[in-house]
Amino acid sequence: MTGSLPQQGGPAEEPDAQAEDRAHVIRRRAFTLLIIVLLIGIPAGYLVISANQSRNSGKEKEEKYSARGLTEGWPSKVQRRLYQVPIPHPANQVAWYETNNWRTSRLYVQFQTTHAGLDAFLKEIGVSRGQLNKGSITIGARDRNVTRWKFAGPGARPGTYWGLVHEQKDPRPTQQVVVNTGNPTYPMVYVVSRVVP
Repeated sequence: MTGSLPQQGGPAEEPDAQAEDRAHVIRRRAFTLLIIVLLIGIPAGYLVISANQSRNSGKEKEEKYSARGLTEGWPSKVQRRLYQVPIPHPANQVAWYETNNWRTSRLYVQFQTTHAGLDAFLKEIGVSRGQLNKGSITIGARDRNVTRWKFAGPGARPGTYWGLVHEQKDPRPTQQVVVNTGNPTYPMVYVVSRVVP
């Protein structure tokens, strides 16, 4: 009779084992959740910070260029082809502005490039570096007012600026080019290309 009685310790230990298993599962799930939060949350935080910094930097550039009537970035391929303003590679600080009226249309472009890029640009518009005139500011006051380009003032030295006017028969554009060689490695190029509709 006594051999058939169930052991008293068995059923009493099962709830404790289940509680330990449940606690282990909860701890494992909490640890897994923490890992997921860290894996997703930290990169997401960096992305938000980076996006804000990039956006603020972009806004500053946009404000800088818009204050001069310019749009940061490259003009469209159609504009570059129409006004015959080939921007070389590499180029940075690229900005542009276009005006249109019933008499003339103008594309204003600025970019910084290498000396090889400058030579390639000049060759593509049909001129050479030898045609640049030392100290010649070929972009007139009216066009400088539109873009607020300033070719004199602090830091400007004699011989820093070189210019030319590339005149062509209608309907091909006439280009006024000023090159600032103040940076001896990376010249800055300013172009006003005018077409008569």
